[in-house]
Amino acid sequence: MKKILLLLVFIYISKLTIAQKEINLNYQEVDHKIIHFGFTIGFNTMDFGINSSLAPYGADSTVLIPELNNLSPGFHVSVVSSLRLTDNFDFRFLPGISLGQRNILFYNQNKIVEKEMNIESTFIDLPFLIKYKADRIKNYRPYLIGGVNIRNDMARNKEFNDDEGIYIKLKPFDIYYEVGFGLDFYLAYFKLSTEVKYSVGTRNVVSS
Repeated sequence: MKKILLLLVFIYISKLTIAQKEINLNYQEVDHKIIHFGFTIGFNTMDFGINSSLAPYGADSTVLIPELNNLSPGFHVSVVSSLRLTDNFDFRFLPGISLGQRNILFYNQNKIVEKEMNIESTFIDLPFLIKYKADRIKNYRPYLIGGVNIRNDMARNKEFNDDEGIYIKLKPFDIYYEVGFGLDFYLAYFKLSTEVKYSVGTRNVVSS
């Protein structure tokens, strides 16, 4: 009798242990929605790819060489609109705003800083992206993303002004290629994602 009782206790404990190891799949319905919405909040850094023309500057014909000084953190917020194409592909449209700043130093030919300029940007973003989702792994799902982003800088420098430190005039419009990767976390009532994305502009944004 004792052996039977011990056997029943062992079976009960084994089943309890297995049940504890089983993981419930959270928020499964989101994977079957044709359209769903959300929002993103993130941080960014902005820079320039600078090619100096070595053209003389000012009345004394000084040649100044611009160089990006450092990367400053910026802020980004957007609305997520996602259209399900297949089990593994989504089309995404994420209109939003990106705020950032770039600091440029102007060196003379003796490597001495002559001027400094802070360029602040407020971009209206209109990205069109394709998201490839790997198969779901319990409550996680890695993904890749890529596409184009149409951007308009609302805070661009409109006129040169030496007194105010405006030595570069920028064009407002640019088209960016974007690629990235991320991981979806399925929680009980919503899905949380972390993402790293790289964007590169395609046009010369310096205005003469």
